[in-house]
Amino acid sequence: MSDAVILSACRTAIGTSFKGTLRDTHATALAVPVVAEAVRRSGINPESFDDIILAESLYGGGVLARYTALEVGMPDVPGVAMNRHCAGGLTSVVTAAANIRGGFDDAIVAGGVQSSSTAPGLVQRLDSTVEWLSESHRPTPEAPAHDMSITVGWNAAQQAGISREDMDAWAYRSHVRAHAATTGGQFTDEIVPLKITTADGSISTFEVDEHPRSDTSLERLAALRVLHPEIEGFSVTAGNSSGINDAAAAVTVASSDLAARLNLTPLAVVRGWAAVGVEPAQTGTAAIAAIRKALQRTGLSPAEVDLWEINEAFASVPIAAVRALDLDEDRVNPWGSGCSLGHPVAASGTRMLTTLSHELARRGRGIAVAAMCAGGGMAAAVVIESA
Repeated sequence: MSDAVILSACRTAIGTSFKGTLRDTHATALAVPVVAEAVRRSGINPESFDDIILAESLYGGGVLARYTALEVGMPDVPGVAMNRHCAGGLTSVVTAAANIRGGFDDAIVAGGVQSSSTAPGLVQRLDSTVEWLSESHRPTPEAPAHDMSITVGWNAAQQAGISREDMDAWAYRSHVRAHAATTGGQFTDEIVPLKITTADGSISTFEVDEHPRSDTSLERLAALRVLHPEIEGFSVTAGNSSGINDAAAAVTVASSDLAARLNLTPLAVVRGWAAVGVEPAQTGTAAIAAIRKALQRTGLSPAEVDLWEINEAFASVPIAAVRALDLDEDRVNPWGSGCSLGHPVAASGTRMLTTLSHELARRGRGIAVAAMCAGGGMAAAVVIESA
């Protein structure tokens, strides 16, 4: 059986939704240049790709992947719209890997695109016309369908005994690490510069993540008001939560046989993966179960993993995972994550794999895991290894 290898991986810089640089940039304008660049970097003829799989979340209607295939000059390549909420970007990659390992396809573009700034809201007429988003679970007081600060952040903090101080400290470290990574050029190779037309008609280049705050401090984080002051002891704030963001990311996944025939050098090998479902109120700790399942499938222990990114949908999520799995914090989110870099929902999983793949290629050795919870009581984890 041929391995599934990642030949290229790239992303846009991450914008802050509604007020950032990408606030007027549609998802299609994010997807097209990133997919085109991923294909170019792969070394594979565009006509040789079997499919494009792009995660999308909260859109409704249309298939961004097919639109993108046509725009980048790949009319013979179909497209798939993938939605596993936050874990969609991971799921698109492992779906590609499964098709390749199964011998059905040789090369696939996989990724995710999120433009929260421009995403249309679905509308349903109830007693009056209101904005409405489809629900992944029946809402309950302990697990609202549209308030993840309770369903994920607060519940995980309670379940794992995580304090407000713990979460603020993690979020602060996330910003410090993201700023250091940005200024140190950690993300330069993976970011595709975008030409953005501003409101006044001028054109600028967007190529630096704009969500990390270099000026934050523990004192500033501690001064923020909790999101639900009416709930006794509530500890989740905007500061120890992820941002709402816009971005796209794409990787090319191919069979190792094809890579060898074309004399192409992969960034990484997709070794294994897992997805899990839990009760919605347990969503914040679901990544722990996904990690355990993925590691069990690949015969690895947590100690054998060199790098982790456990998405900071809320700071309580990676903290709970670190405690449950006894992880070395220095290996977890070394360049920041959702609290600092931001969380462009459908793109986050592929963005995480992009960053980890580039680092493994630089090191020339090692194993990395990307993991995240997802709305409705879901989670996913992916194991990759240096090629």
